[in-house]
Amino acid sequence: MTNERDLRIDFFRGLALIFIFWDHVPNNPLAYLTVRNVGFSDAAEIFVFLAGYAAVLAYGRIAQRDGFVVACIRILRRVWVLYVAHIFLLTLLMGIVFVANNHVETRDMVQEMGLDYFVRNPQQALADELLLRFKPNLTDPLPLYILLLLALPLILPWLLRRTAWAVGLSVALYLMVPLFGWNLPAYEGGVWYFNPVAWQLLFVLGGACAVRGQRMTLEKARPLKRQPLFMLSAFYLLLSGSIALSWQWPAIQDAVMPKIIADVLYPISKTDLSPVRLLHFLALAYCIAKLLPTATAWMNSWPARQTSRMGRFSLEVFCLGVLLAPLADMANALAGDTWPMQVCTALVGLGLMVLLGGWLDWNKRLGASAPVATVSKVGM
Repeated sequence: MTNERDLRIDFFRGLALIFIFWDHVPNNPLAYLTVRNVGFSDAAEIFVFLAGYAAVLAYGRIAQRDGFVVACIRILRRVWVLYVAHIFLLTLLMGIVFVANNHVETRDMVQEMGLDYFVRNPQQALADELLLRFKPNLTDPLPLYILLLLALPLILPWLLRRTAWAVGLSVALYLMVPLFGWNLPAYEGGVWYFNPVAWQLLFVLGGACAVRGQRMTLEKARPLKRQPLFMLSAFYLLLSGSIALSWQWPAIQDAVMPKIIADVLYPISKTDLSPVRLLHFLALAYCIAKLLPTATAWMNSWPARQTSRMGRFSLEVFCLGVLLAPLADMANALAGDTWPMQVCTALVGLGLMVLLGGWLDWNKRLGASAPVATVSKVGM
């Protein structure tokens, strides 16, 4: 594994946090700027892939330096922190939504957030919450990451020693979803919104890239137009972007989309990580890795530094974004859902996330008695 840190990881993890927050605020005009509008995938794929990359990068180094047992202990300790954060986040979220619902008359925020199950059956909902079965809207990525990180001790030795085999096993598990419909049960007979059996593939692919990253520059000296994989990926991005843009005008889409292609393409399942979503993200990640250098002046710009700070403290910033989304929705509703107010709440929420990232970074440096480690906080 390479010892050099790729500064792009924190940047794109922070960018994914911004996109997730904007996408979570209903009717937010700035959500049109997020990646979900230019293709089949969205910020969730970015976040899970980079979580796998960061986790394997950090715990793989610990395993090589201190042994596999120490790495497992560190992983389980992090899982516990994430689990406690999940319970605490749900408690705060429910309180915010119930208070907000008392002030908003235009819609039922409790139902929109998926909290009506808690209202009907609070005792069972609390039990399901502890078992990660009850996940209100906006909170699904955190239980997914808890489960994926909990399984990391099983896959980490394979990733470090037999990377191709680990990816092959992950692909085989992913194929069990369309073949047999595998998923985990949720409350009231439902299933997980982010199917862990499918989404584990992105996590493993991220880890595989962390292990084999130093070997992914074989075509670096060749012009991009002479690299077939890059040209194929760019073509797929243009094609999927055109289809995604056509969704804004259903009449045009129906006119230009052949029925035989539509029958194959749709539905594009986010729950089961549809192959077209997976391919879109992989093409996007590959093109970005080729087009953006690892360390240049753009990473030292003020926006890039602030975004990277959010990425380094992704758990705290993610939780803040989840809590800010219903507050922004409440403020928008009370103001009549006007677009100036919607833009204002989106920017204010972003500012608060930037402030939290900056404060956590300052607090970490203030309390540090030794030089800052080269490996940032793992995953979320």
